[in-house]
Amino acid sequence: MNIEEYKGVFIYAQQVDNELSSISLELLGKANELAASLDTQVTAVLVGSEVSSLADTLGEYGADRVILVEDKELKEYRTEPYTHALASVINEFKPEIMLVGATAIGRDLGPRVSARVKTGLTADCTFLEIGDFPLNVPQGKEDTQKHNQLLMTRPAFGGNTIATIACPDHRPQMATVRPGVMQKLEPKKGAKAEIVNFKVDFVPDEKYVEILNVVKAVNDVEDIMDAKILVSGGRGVGSEENFQLLEDLAEAIGGTVSCSRAVVDNGWKPKDLQVGQTGKTVRPNVYFAIGISGAIQHVAGMEESDLIIAINKDETAPIFDVADYGIVGDLNKIVPMLTEMIKANA
Repeated sequence: MNIEEYKGVFIYAQQVDNELSSISLELLGKANELAASLDTQVTAVLVGSEVSSLADTLGEYGADRVILVEDKELKEYRTEPYTHALASVINEFKPEIMLVGATAIGRDLGPRVSARVKTGLTADCTFLEIGDFPLNVPQGKEDTQKHNQLLMTRPAFGGNTIATIACPDHRPQMATVRPGVMQKLEPKKGAKAEIVNFKVDFVPDEKYVEILNVVKAVNDVEDIMDAKILVSGGRGVGSEENFQLLEDLAEAIGGTVSCSRAVVDNGWKPKDLQVGQTGKTVRPNVYFAIGISGAIQHVAGMEESDLIIAINKDETAPIFDVADYGIVGDLNKIVPMLTEMIKANA
């Protein structure tokens, strides 16, 4: 493999039902940052059927170029045709970096594509940067350090530690990136990307799944990643029944209830509501951390919130280190009082 042939930062622009997923725009934001460090271009790979109208949006959000792969075989997501399409693009255009969202689709697609193009993949990344690898080299071995590598950081061992990984000897450097971690750029209205139509030949075989019917289920759990106000509870809330206090506060203030990993592990709340390294990364305007100690795994998922308000009976709890406002005391007394005050001033 001639690594010098591989240039550019590529992202997989996920679309579902001909609508771009939010992660696609988040990846473009990070791709522009990485491309600036490498003095290169950002390319979005758009795969589907009759999706060319989405290219303008990708241009406005930071794509210099859009590689468009359209075919009737790509109408709905299926593992084999989408893997073949993205792997064909990589083999033809040779990107230095390839980013995919760590969604249900991306977690299926990314590893298969990396195996197809014979490179590595770091899954579920929460931080990406360009730097030197290895991070630490013995004195006298500085010439063994490789520069301008993609350093991919992700939680490991169940979220109990953080690992930084590189892929110095193979290209592209591939990563799946957790939704909600990277920030979108402000769109530039009227900005246009170069459109490259790329033809891929599809030969359906026994690996092609046949879709007989599509049933769209309605999820009755609100996506906490979209919430502007989150009222989040931890083990300190005490019980599943006690979460009613947080539900009342959320209703009064127009927010949504979320929780820590300990709450999910206890079976008090579903996984969809979990904030943290092994849950979802959120950036609400206001984040209430109630009965949450503030372990690093949880803080990593909410520290970018605009305003953090912590309520905890332990004045030494780490959550107060990241909170903008902190209240030390019994949440069973404080939360109902706060709810009543909000209602009275509504």
